[in-house]
Amino acid sequence: MEKIDMQIDEFMNYCQSKNLSRKTLMSYEQTLRLFARYLLDTVKVIDATKLTEKMFREYIVSLKERGKYSVVAEEKSKKTNNPQNRKDLGKKISVSTINNYTRNIKVFYAFLLEQSFIKKNPLTNIKSIKCDRKPKEFIEDMEIIKLLKSMDNSKFHEYRDSIIIQTLLDTGTRISETLSILVQDLDLANRSILLQAENTKGSKHRYVYFSQELQKELRRWLQYKDRYVESNYLFPSVKCNKLQIGSFETNLRQYGQRIGINIHPHQLRNNFAKRFLMAGGNLFTLSKILGHSDISITTNSYLDLSDDDIRKSYQAFSPLANMRKAGK
Repeated sequence: MEKIDMQIDEFMNYCQSKNLSRKTLMSYEQTLRLFARYLLDTVKVIDATKLTEKMFREYIVSLKERGKYSVVAEEKSKKTNNPQNRKDLGKKISVSTINNYTRNIKVFYAFLLEQSFIKKNPLTNIKSIKCDRKPKEFIEDMEIIKLLKSMDNSKFHEYRDSIIIQTLLDTGTRISETLSILVQDLDLANRSILLQAENTKGSKHRYVYFSQELQKELRRWLQYKDRYVESNYLFPSVKCNKLQIGSFETNLRQYGQRIGINIHPHQLRNNFAKRFLMAGGNLFTLSKILGHSDISITTNSYLDLSDDDIRKSYQAFSPLANMRKAGK
């Protein structure tokens, strides 16, 4: 084991002590192990404290040039991950992915500075790469209605997935958060759901709220679920276990194919955010609902309203029209 591996281990222990989410821990570790492999193989650096700004900039260039999955942290992982079977093998790494790698590595070097392993942070002048954001894919009302109508509610898994879809659309929760909800987290009377800290991206508990329409659907779902399975999870598998994200994603993709659309869970969260803003909701409230650590994340992620969106939204908030309504 090289010194850089031990330094990464120490950083990961530090992150774990801060109770960061499993997803965040995995993102940090995967990024840093790949980076360590690059330093060892390319510039023969075995100590993270020996990194220079020039070395890191060369690393960014290498990321732009190499293809996806062409480098792994450990060769033995190829036997289990089978990168050769991936359809996007060799394709260019996206700018957003490179920026994510950069953020993760900068957190690592901030840790090294804080713990006095280094006297100066070599990544101080490193900035994220500017990139054009693609607008979030929007699912029209009729497509949602058509999707839900295509599902067979006489089958346990399809009825469950229908309620999950409606929950994602009505609350803006992440699919990982949604599948972790326990029955005891649900408050039907106050139309709220407690998302436990261990299941949220920021490792902080928060409440989300839902409509009267979803309240009725959830009440019916609970009665149905309890007839067939015994599980503390609100949306369990047929075998009463926690439903896995991959299983739901596969199901959702198949439901979408029935009506000729491509759909994935995060689209439903995106659609919630856009609909919330279009209905007059403010960014601060939306940021709290979505569980973002900073309102700038919300701003950067969900402000792709088209001219038509703005036109429709304006009609409800026209100053002159509202003054005339008030004067009647």
